[in-house]
Amino acid sequence: MSEDIYDLPHEECGLIGIWNQEDAAFDTYYGLHALQHRGQEGAGIACLLDSKINAHRDFGLVHEIFKDKESLIELKGSSSLGHVRYATSGTSDINNIQPLVFHFEDGDIAMAHNGNLVNAKSIKKELEQKGSIFQTTSDSEVIMHLVRRSEAGSFHDKLKEALCQVVGGYTYLFLTNNELIGACDPNGFRPLIVGQLPEKGYVMASESTALDQIGAQYLFDVEPGQIVYINNQGIEKEYYTEKRQQAICSMEFIYFARPDSNIHGVNVHTARKKSGRILAEEAPCPEADIVIGVPNSSLSAASGYAEAAGIPYEMGLIKNQYTARTFIQPTQELRERGVRMKLSAVRKVVEGKKIVMVDDSIVRGTTSKRIVRLLKEAGAAEVHVRIASPALKHPCFYGIDISNTQELIAANHTQEEITAIIGADSLAYLSEDGLISAINLSSSAPYQGLCMAYFNGDYPTALHDFEEKYKLELAKIVKN
Repeated sequence: MSEDIYDLPHEECGLIGIWNQEDAAFDTYYGLHALQHRGQEGAGIACLLDSKINAHRDFGLVHEIFKDKESLIELKGSSSLGHVRYATSGTSDINNIQPLVFHFEDGDIAMAHNGNLVNAKSIKKELEQKGSIFQTTSDSEVIMHLVRRSEAGSFHDKLKEALCQVVGGYTYLFLTNNELIGACDPNGFRPLIVGQLPEKGYVMASESTALDQIGAQYLFDVEPGQIVYINNQGIEKEYYTEKRQQAICSMEFIYFARPDSNIHGVNVHTARKKSGRILAEEAPCPEADIVIGVPNSSLSAASGYAEAAGIPYEMGLIKNQYTARTFIQPTQELRERGVRMKLSAVRKVVEGKKIVMVDDSIVRGTTSKRIVRLLKEAGAAEVHVRIASPALKHPCFYGIDISNTQELIAANHTQEEITAIIGADSLAYLSEDGLISAINLSSSAPYQGLCMAYFNGDYPTALHDFEEKYKLELAKIVKN
């Protein structure tokens, strides 16, 4: 899928925490580079030194914020947190960029959060009535207020009590004077992986690719409803709730995670390639001459489709990796030109050909329309669009920036109407069963442990603050 903001489910956030590694900021920096795809709005690193936590945060990409070695040298310490952000909750404000650092009388705490809470608004209102003063507009800050107001004895007990009060999709990392702590929500919507560094230090990160980047050995995935403590004595883990049932975000496998990442034992590239193979069985196009994928996240599915269909796989679309993001262009004309700068058709490959164009998903339809037109202008005889996921009809409330059905073309139009809108000669989606089979988590939970709510509206949790809004939107969704 193109990176045009008008047709893109925005990334959530990326987290990394390091304990007991010399010059931890440098490894955190390299780990954040591996997670940059999960958020491009802002980034930050916080480091623990002599019981004090210092942080540097700003808008921009990781390499823009930490432009020189000196900016990292200043962040001294052997333990750190890093975060890349896309704003799923809260405004674009420097105060919302993480890690958040709290300076308390009994010690500093840094916190990084990935996901979205569905009851944050209600909790925040209640806390403010009791005197809490929030420094950000992000839902991330809620958890720390709950911790500080808890009357439980230890920090661990306070944190577990707070985690049981929030609802939604989340992973948290906390850095204190004594330890690095990671926690996943009771459904495990967002991944969190633990690894060991060569010099006996430890790391927790949103994807295994960050571990690979810094030479860490994979140890385990944090389970739903689990909290992990890492300190100088090693690793401890426990469940903080008995009410847990795996529902990993299926979009991690479809689009968000890097293809070289592994989530609960499943390689992302392999899952995408299998989805392409199953898509070829479910929606064949025997009259096609070639199969092409939309760079970059659809290339695995496209190669799987081609192999299963016995149709040649070709590089019919080329992505320029160095163009500016199209959403920053001030006019529609410039945005259109930006798409052409970012993505171009290989005329000698597509000219006169009947093409199967494989993409990972269609959100608003604008990018699909532009790519189909791009291929036909380059001389393609026919463009048959195949989508390696089911139709996105329902909003996400757990950390993906698809908050209402108005943004989703499949919620407002039939499949036949979408085909006409994007100018394709045909259109087909992967089935829900096909996606579940491709990922194959082998879990006994519903949908084999996947969250499929974006496709069928079956949300794993109560929606709390969003319940009434969703009920109103549900009545508007077009039934195919």
